Amino acid sequence: MPDVVLTEIDRRGVATVTFNRPEVGNAYDSAVIEGLLDTMDAIEAQRGLRVLVLRGVGKHFQAGVDLKWLREVAAASEAENVRVSRATAEAARRLNLLPFPTVALIQGACFGGGTGFAAACDVVIAADDAIFSIAETRWGLMASIIVPQLNDAMSVRHVRRYALTGERFGAHEARRVGLVHEVVPRADLETAGARMVDQLLQNAPEATAQTKSFVLEHAWSRITEPTFDRLVSAHAAKRRSAEAAEGVASFVEKRAARW
Repeated sequence: MPDVVLTEIDRRGVATVTFNRPEVGNAYDSAVIEGLLDTMDAIEAQRGLRVLVLRGVGKHFQAGVDLKWLREVAAASEAENVRVSRATAEAARRLNLLPFPTVALIQGACFGGGTGFAAACDVVIAADDAIFSIAETRWGLMASIIVPQLNDAMSVRHVRRYALTGERFGAHEARRVGLVHEVVPRADLETAGARMVDQLLQNAPEATAQTKSFVLEHAWSRITEPTFDRLVSAHAAKRRSAEAAEGVASFVEKRAARW
C-alpha cells in the first residue's frame, strides 16, 4: 500500500506534505490522520524548517471524510470514537500552531475536514476550480473540532452561514469570506505556491515565528484544554447518534434524509 501522506523536505528547509489517496479524492480516514500526526512529529523534530506546503494529489485537495470509514468508526465503542475525534482535532491543531509559515494549495473539492486543514494554514491559494463546503450538518454530523480554525479564517459571521447551511461555495466566494487569500487558474496553482514560498523565505525565520506566535495568542483557535476536550467529546458523540446514522445512510443510498 502506498503512503497516504507523503513528505519531502528540500535543501531550503521547505517541507511539502501531500495527501495521497487520489482514488477517493484524498478523503481522510485513520491512516491519513495517523500519517499527518506522524508527519507533525517528524517536522517538529526537524531543525531548520522554514515553510510547509500542504497539497493533495490528483483532482481534489481533500473531499472530506471517508464515509465508509466513518460508518465503521461510528459502530465502534465510545472510547474509540473519542480517540478518533481527538486524533483528527490534534492534527488540525498542530498544523495550526507550527512555528513557521504554512501554505495550502487547493484544487477541486475541499470539504468538511479539508476546510479545517486549509483554515489551519497561514496562506491559502486556490485554483479557480476549487469548491468548498462545511457540510457536516447535512449528514447529521457537526464540525466542532475545526470550528476554532474556521472562526479564525472566515470570521464567526461567515461560519454561521456556511456551517449551518452546508452549501457549497466556489473559490472566489472563499476568497471573499477569508478562507482563501488568492485564486489562480488551475494550471498556475503550483507556480503561485512556489512564488509564495519564495516570498516567505525572504523573511527572518525567528521574527516570522515570533510574529505568528503573537498573532495566534489572540486567535479563536488558541483554546484551553478543557474547551478542546469538550469539542472532541461532542464531535465523537454526534458521530454515534441516530441522526448521524440516518444522514450517512441517506448519502450512501442517494436519497433525501428523513429528518
